[in-house]
Amino acid sequence: MTLEERNLSNYYQASAPGWAPRPALAGEQSCDVVVVGAGLAGCSAALELARRGLSVALLEARQVGFGASGRSGAQLIAGYACGQDRIEALVGKETARALWDISLEGLELVRQRVAQHDIDCDLSWGHLLVALKDRQRRELEEEYHKLSSEYGYTSLRLLDQATVRGKVASERYVAGLLDERSGHCHPLKYVQGLAAAGEAAGVKLFEGSPVVKLSRGREVILETPTGRLRSRFAVLAGNCYLGGLVPELRRKIMAVGTYIVATEPLGAARAAALLGDNLAVSDINFVLDYFRLSADHRLLFGGRVSYSGLDPLGTSRATRARMLKVFPQLRDVAVEYAWGGYVDITVNRAPHFGRLDDNLYFLQGFSGHGMALTGIAGRLAAEAIAGQAERFDLYAKIRHLDFPGGLALRRPALVLAMLWYRLRDFL
Repeated sequence: MTLEERNLSNYYQASAPGWAPRPALAGEQSCDVVVVGAGLAGCSAALELARRGLSVALLEARQVGFGASGRSGAQLIAGYACGQDRIEALVGKETARALWDISLEGLELVRQRVAQHDIDCDLSWGHLLVALKDRQRRELEEEYHKLSSEYGYTSLRLLDQATVRGKVASERYVAGLLDERSGHCHPLKYVQGLAAAGEAAGVKLFEGSPVVKLSRGREVILETPTGRLRSRFAVLAGNCYLGGLVPELRRKIMAVGTYIVATEPLGAARAAALLGDNLAVSDINFVLDYFRLSADHRLLFGGRVSYSGLDPLGTSRATRARMLKVFPQLRDVAVEYAWGGYVDITVNRAPHFGRLDDNLYFLQGFSGHGMALTGIAGRLAAEAIAGQAERFDLYAKIRHLDFPGGLALRRPALVLAMLWYRLRDFL
């Protein structure tokens, strides 16, 4: 049983409107493009392709938004998980600037789609990155000066300790970097809204249709337990859920478990006193804490990861303990929901987009930074299939290594490597 299947009852599912199951693929069908995976990247690609007049089928192994897309911390953030300095080191400053601009377009795309398709997903703007120690405060200052001076990003404000504590009712933080263009939303409502928009544009959506066989060639043939689909092009957007379907992709990413809790409703006044301006917040530890308020005034708090791939016992208790280190004033507040899920990471924490064949595209490796990036990734894949691949091919300049140790030893090697980063957080 997967981590998600052990944690099916999560706050997002409880608070989203009912979703009518779509049928499974049946018999033999054909289309111009098949997209595998109805998360944010897959739904975005399918919508963009259908709007270009192509016939599109969207295959989902379980249901729309089942994976990270529908159960994440849902923070919409500019840039990439690895940081802009790392992107520059990987591809050079000119390409790094183009990639940064694409990430900002991803944020704007969320705003546009919510308005255009009337998606009720509790969208709110404002994200605060917080420092716990002086070293991290200096890192925030360096980030601010780099992005504002070199990239012309004017949406950032440096906040001192007193100002941060006026927005976050915790004595844990010494400084902050406020980004007014980043934000947060209800992820399951958003991905369901994208899927519905795709269907309205002509996408054929099939749930309960895991791909069990992929045949590559002049046409791509995908087989599910109940059907067979032929297409001119395919986009693989299943990330770590593809399993061993495409071994060369599997070697580039690792599934990491992460955990979130949702408190009981705090009431409007107590919630506003806890987090001012309805901000999304995350710290800059390698194993970070992130939190925000829900529309019904709960605190949603995430902060634990499992690099071993196991689901530790006491998820709710351990995550609540982390929450109380930040907000000890919530000791009287119960946790009503606790859940986990998998996020796909790459070795360098940069996104991994590209082609396996001229007609077989993939989108993966968002590394926990995908709420906005997935949407623009889907648009770039659609552009490339339509014959405009310049922006998509910028990502091919990022070199990606296999995780060391092979399938048998790479996870123990990653656990050992993460011990160093955790020690660095503590020191």
